[in-house]
Amino acid sequence: MQQNREMSKGASSPVIGLTGGIGSGKSTVSAKLAKLGACVIDSDEVAREVVQPGTKGLQSLVDRFGTQVLSGDGSLDRAKLARSVFSDSEARSDLNAILHPLIEREIIRQVLACSTIGTLPIVVVIPLLVETNAAERYGFAKVVVVDLPEELAVARVVASRDMTEGDVRERVAAQASREERLAKADYVIDNSADSADLDEQVTALWEELKALS
Repeated sequence: MQQNREMSKGASSPVIGLTGGIGSGKSTVSAKLAKLGACVIDSDEVAREVVQPGTKGLQSLVDRFGTQVLSGDGSLDRAKLARSVFSDSEARSDLNAILHPLIEREIIRQVLACSTIGTLPIVVVIPLLVETNAAERYGFAKVVVVDLPEELAVARVVASRDMTEGDVRERVAAQASREERLAKADYVIDNSADSADLDEQVTALWEELKALS
């Protein structure tokens, strides 16, 4: 925790946490912020990077869960891994103990690298920010929550991904509640309307974030 707080102190730019539930549009908002000039770090991308073939992360997963979590080409089969830990709390704890330190170290490295580029805000996208207490661990200057009603989020995911409504609702139930996320928010982006409305909100947010620099 101390190391993560030092990350925020060591960065010359404000470090912002961005989160939202499944189907909220986090990726869309972060992509818009990147176009406006933010240095965006996506924790999901980082999570994939630290388990690429040849990494210590992947070898640690194989040591713990066996070669059955690998695809034919030797890469991690994330779906197989998810199935192997979904209903096993001990296995999930072991998975988190392996991955979280690797992910956090890489996020810290990327934040400090971004801070050498300039003084514009750095945005770290963390889907489970509330669930993992990431705002406090990283010492984010502000937290942005992308929000919309649960029913709309479920409908959007079913329409855009290869997931059933039951699958999506199971994911929703496993995440923090909408109310819990909003309680952590310094800024809220309402993604329940159209793209033009979202653009307007993100542009206004960007001006607010730049003022923190």
